[in-house]
Amino acid sequence: MGHLAMSDRSSTTSVETSMSSPSQQQQQQTELKHRVTTNGKSSAAANGFPAKNGQPLVSAVDGEVKNIEQKHHVDLEEYTKNFKGDKVFGIQFDAPLKWGNIIMIFALHFFFIYAYVTYPLEKLKVLTVLYAYIMGGVVGFGVTGGAHRYWTHRSFKANLPLRIILMLCYTTAGQNSLYDWVRDHRVHHKYSETDADPHNSNRGFFFAHVGWLMMHKHPEVLRRGRQLDMSDVLADPVVRFHEKYFIPLKMLCCFIIPTVIPVYFWGEEWYLSFVMQCVFRYVYSLNFTWSVNSAAHLWGTRPYDKRINPRENVLVSFVAMGEGWHNYHHVFPWDYKAAELGKYSLNLTTMILDGFAKIGWCWDRKEPTKDLVRRTLDKYGDSTHPSAAEAEHQHHHEHLPEVPDPEYDCDDDDAESSSTESTKLDENENVSKKSSVLA
Repeated sequence: MGHLAMSDRSSTTSVETSMSSPSQQQQQQTELKHRVTTNGKSSAAANGFPAKNGQPLVSAVDGEVKNIEQKHHVDLEEYTKNFKGDKVFGIQFDAPLKWGNIIMIFALHFFFIYAYVTYPLEKLKVLTVLYAYIMGGVVGFGVTGGAHRYWTHRSFKANLPLRIILMLCYTTAGQNSLYDWVRDHRVHHKYSETDADPHNSNRGFFFAHVGWLMMHKHPEVLRRGRQLDMSDVLADPVVRFHEKYFIPLKMLCCFIIPTVIPVYFWGEEWYLSFVMQCVFRYVYSLNFTWSVNSAAHLWGTRPYDKRINPRENVLVSFVAMGEGWHNYHHVFPWDYKAAELGKYSLNLTTMILDGFAKIGWCWDRKEPTKDLVRRTLDKYGDSTHPSAAEAEHQHHHEHLPEVPDPEYDCDDDDAESSSTESTKLDENENVSKKSSVLA
């Protein structure tokens, strides 16, 4: 079934109210409240937003939502008509190039090399290096725990303070806006390794790693992206605030504040502080994130489903705070751990989320039962799972590479996640949630 856009819901309600008598308005408001809080449960809570006394703590504001949608709107027909690859020095590219991005990305990496070679080691301060590592962890948590596991996959629920922390940590990464990131990643999961995948690894390592940011997206990416329901993201006031003030927030969180702190707290030189935070830390964090799209789709084992590209890559898991267990993640994208195996040392994001769960800031952490995981890897894995005890079985069933989240339905027949093989595994009986209760 289709979903009514959030802006349509708001505008329809306002029109009905303005044309009604006071008694009718009161009745309509009561009905609307009943729809929102059926059986005392907020629909916002079902989307991962907290509620209090049956009332949602977040709601979409029509004007802000429209502004965000208009900002990201592209005339798809005109875009497709003009979509023609550029030819540079005799090399024919598959898409028009983004010269602004190309110049910035190459300039950043060239300056990284220059600064690395010329950095005065005699002036290196332990606090500055330690602070860079801490900021790298902050950035990693924002990307992995916030943009990825929370806003994209809804693998757990979080209260307002934690969502604000996740937003600020993500903004410190200096990547695209949350709306852009979430939409692109949802399309990536739904149409992996096709023209609709923003960073299709079938187009090679460089494209999957960073090349996709240097080119205009394939029209299919935009078309499929428009079919996604992003209302849950737009309903979050934290995301709307991030979108409204994206540029100043990005400049402050990613560049200005991280550079100023070492200067004023332990007397670091301005240039060295800038290089450590805005060049070294920034370049490393970007490439660690990009490695999930490239290396973790090309190199490693496939113990859960050998027919899809994503792999289990320990090195990527180490540098990307647990995001390298990618074969598992593409089969069970709604698991808050994004992994079955691996200790906290190779999944720091899970450790941090478990810590927040203990103080009641996040809850309903989804994960599949061991039985569901076992049956999946027995049927479709490549026999590299540590617990594999016998030869791989041959099966010829139609199967969805991505086991869908049992809380959400998918009606797109073209999407990977619309297959019905997973219903044979009866996820509703095999999904478990970790819940935390405040003392």
